[in-house]
Amino acid sequence: MKALQEVTYYGLIKHPNVIECLDSGVSGEADAFSNYTSEVYILLPYYKRGTLADELLRRSRNCEHLPAMDVLTMFLQICEGVKAFHEALPEPLAHRDLKTANILIGEGNRPIIMDLGSMSTARIKICGSSEAQKLQDTAGEMCSMPYRAPELFNVESYCMVDERTDIWSLGCVLYAMCFFKSPFDVVYERGDSVALAVISGTVSFPDGSPYDQDLHDLILYMLKVNPMERPYIYSVIEKTHDVISKLQCVA
Repeated sequence: MKALQEVTYYGLIKHPNVIECLDSGVSGEADAFSNYTSEVYILLPYYKRGTLADELLRRSRNCEHLPAMDVLTMFLQICEGVKAFHEALPEPLAHRDLKTANILIGEGNRPIIMDLGSMSTARIKICGSSEAQKLQDTAGEMCSMPYRAPELFNVESYCMVDERTDIWSLGCVLYAMCFFKSPFDVVYERGDSVALAVISGTVSFPDGSPYDQDLHDLILYMLKVNPMERPYIYSVIEKTHDVISKLQCVA
């Protein structure tokens, strides 16, 4: 059962930037035909500030951009949480639905990744069209379109999908932290094909962006259409540290 698997992941991942499961339980009963139904209860902490998506929506109304250092500091913590997934044992895990609505804001602007219901084994070897279609259908159900990696829109019959699906999503998250929405949210809102937009990999920045080229380049570094050209989380963290260091030198 998917919900029980989610509970297992909460027990496996312990990190200050990943939400903690306070308690869980299962209840159920058999009907007259011996069909067993059950419910899984998961108790999670409450964060009064809501999600990063809520914060960005508030800011977008007044076009109030987050300061670059705040963006990078929060993003670095999000990356550290993602690293905990990618380093999980006995095998790496991928969140598969990283987005601003799945990142809570705690005390001191600490970002906390939530909703592990979409999480799965990170490295999946696809052998045949039926396996490819199964993964594509699962992604269609579990992964939000404006943040979904290109390889999950059109899964090839023989390929390897790995944790770098999360890196694409992180690129979209960082873009949203800067400009309030994912680079593909506008396409989605227009009703145009998000899949075509994502697979084309065309990402533009608003005129008059308040952020420098280094931050733009960090976003583009993650938004590589070919997953084999996309960095792993360790390289993203290293590059984020570099951008922060440059910003501190200027300040």
